[in-house]
Amino acid sequence: MPRRVTDYRGLTEGSRLKLLHAIQRRPGQTLKALAAAAEIHINTARGHLRVLEDEGFITATPVDTGRRGRPPMQYHPVDDVDHSPTARERAEEAGARGQLLRRISPELGHGQDLPDDALHQLDVLYEHLDDVGMEPVLDHAQLTVDVKPCLYQDLLAQDRPAVCSVHAKLVRQQLDQVDGPLKLRRLHPFTTAHSCLLVLGREDEQPAAKDAKAATPGIDGYRTDAELAEFALAAQQRAAAGTTHTECPV
Repeated sequence: MPRRVTDYRGLTEGSRLKLLHAIQRRPGQTLKALAAAAEIHINTARGHLRVLEDEGFITATPVDTGRRGRPPMQYHPVDDVDHSPTARERAEEAGARGQLLRRISPELGHGQDLPDDALHQLDVLYEHLDDVGMEPVLDHAQLTVDVKPCLYQDLLAQDRPAVCSVHAKLVRQQLDQVDGPLKLRRLHPFTTAHSCLLVLGREDEQPAAKDAKAATPGIDGYRTDAELAEFALAAQQRAAAGTTHTECPV
């Protein structure tokens, strides 16, 4: 698919990834706190946060201090498209493009058994992954998404505690931003040396016993960021060595 002028640039810089990671872990932090968390100058952090906000990843709201003057801003992930005009526009355009493609190319409509709201979720997720350069391949029947190359692969060595946590939370965020039944169930990091596999599921499905823990919302409830990062690194090393991978519930 041709690249769009709205393709993301916010996730291509390590400091922005650190800032987004800090916001995901503790929403509501101010600029000063986030700059300290990312270990960058406050002016640099301000510019990075503006990019993340412009691309619909975060939203900024003023803090009521009760004092005169410009209030400090606090930053939150975008969990609902109504909180971000950019995220809402992306979601609407993704849905429109998905419907158009299925009309003009019926062979692409492999999700006929999925409700419209689920197809909209897949359209939003596909365009998110495509815009960051991950070349997603959707399997509507199995509700899986193969993604390659890994956008974060080069950052693993220097920012391992943040990389896979941010990626998984962004995928979950894209699915949760619009109404629909699909949720992220598992992340298989590095099924090959250069790709990962996302496993989705319907919210109303009862997972098998072995998957019950995987269906629990939240990454931190299952693994800490550091544990998730170590798991991903081990999976990457196994993939490079040509050995089998292990699934990572999130």
